[in-house]
Amino acid sequence: MLDVFGVSDPGCVRRNNEDYFFIDAELGLYLLADGMGGAQAGETASQLAVETVVRCVRSTSERSVNTLTEAFKEANRKVKETAATASHLTGMGTTLVGVLECGDTLAIASVGDSRAYVLENGTFTPITEDQTWANEVGRKLGLDEQRLRSHPMRHVLTMAIGVESPLRVHSYVVNPGPDVHLLLCSDGLHGVVAPDSMAQRLRDGSSLKDKCQCLVKMARDAGGPDNITAVLIHSNSHKPAAR
Repeated sequence: MLDVFGVSDPGCVRRNNEDYFFIDAELGLYLLADGMGGAQAGETASQLAVETVVRCVRSTSERSVNTLTEAFKEANRKVKETAATASHLTGMGTTLVGVLECGDTLAIASVGDSRAYVLENGTFTPITEDQTWANEVGRKLGLDEQRLRSHPMRHVLTMAIGVESPLRVHSYVVNPGPDVHLLLCSDGLHGVVAPDSMAQRLRDGSSLKDKCQCLVKMARDAGGPDNITAVLIHSNSHKPAAR
């Protein structure tokens, strides 16, 4: 059984919030998107991508990582199609990360740099891999972490919903044990708050709501330069992990 809570905040600098998240325990689907393209375009892209995935999942009885991957591809097509209908939407896109319950396992898919982390047996580790210049190009060039953190291309996405075709979707299957936390977050959180600090917050005995709100506060206290979104999923009765 999963418990879930999510929260989103515009941060301290931006007036609008281009992040968008979706939680539906009955459907077993949890999504987070971080839009880009400015104001209405970014907001439109993130919401449209999420709504398209929801519609795709609801339209099929299949529950697998392929279900989620194909839904992401349909979201890509829909965002690109919509962007072509109006000049102010040209170039819009969004990151997207999602979790779909598939019996005892969880299917996870991601595009862009919104992340999924797992806290299991006290260890906090990323599940997803960023599709960014820093991760996919800079590291292959041999740049060390210090240079990557200051490189002007570090935040440039190499893949996003609505921008690229064909779409490369990263997919994963997780079988969480009891008392495991999964955190979905936009880069307004993971790009500002250190992983050790996030892990420390997730390890405390507070409620999911308190944990999420505290994570947002930590990002805001660090300057909140971007929109901040966190979706926290807690597994409290699954079989032991086999990942």
